[in-house]
Amino acid sequence: MKNIFILLPLLFCTLGSCQNKTTRNSKQQTVINATPIEVPLKNGIAKAYFASGCFWCVEAIYESVHGVQEAISGYAGGFTDNPTYELSNTGRTGHAEAVEVLYDPEVVSFSTLVDVYFGSQNVSQVNGQGPDRGSQYRSILFYQNENQKAIILKKKEEIAKAENTTVAAEVYPFQKFWKAEGYHQNYERLHPNNPYVRNVSIPRLKRFQAKFPHLLKKNH
Repeated sequence: MKNIFILLPLLFCTLGSCQNKTTRNSKQQTVINATPIEVPLKNGIAKAYFASGCFWCVEAIYESVHGVQEAISGYAGGFTDNPTYELSNTGRTGHAEAVEVLYDPEVVSFSTLVDVYFGSQNVSQVNGQGPDRGSQYRSILFYQNENQKAIILKKKEEIAKAENTTVAAEVYPFQKFWKAEGYHQNYERLHPNNPYVRNVSIPRLKRFQAKFPHLLKKNH
């Protein structure tokens, strides 16, 4: 009888975990199947959204691109309201670390921003980039209309064929962007001596800059 009483709580815990996972999967599927929300231009500035590993890295990459006004770190792609950094790191919010890119479409196109996206990451890495692993670091491109979706899917297909690999990036309809805590903003620029920034963020930025010098702002 002792063994039975020991096993029953374990069984219930396992069942509960399965039910929670099923619920999260269902909520995530709702996000994936949603109708995209288009963000209107404001003073001629458009917004685009990308997730590609640590947002410190991605923010710095996009802010080095000519035509990009600013990149903001945050969370997107999930089903949890008001996500925090700590909550996102559990992998249970559905969100990935993402950036909101504010850009002038007269200077740089959405198509070019997608090129920047794929050209600054390991396209085949699943659930992460470099040393950052977990669903909160997965790669996602967000589209706001069918034209953006077509651009993303075409480039994804071309890269898969050219590099003979499976491109891990997911494609989601944009729903909402949650801005990250203040201390995450401009983190790479403000903390150049942080070990992670020195060993991961800056090398990733430099690899991108070497690959796409024609896309950079003059001061980069």
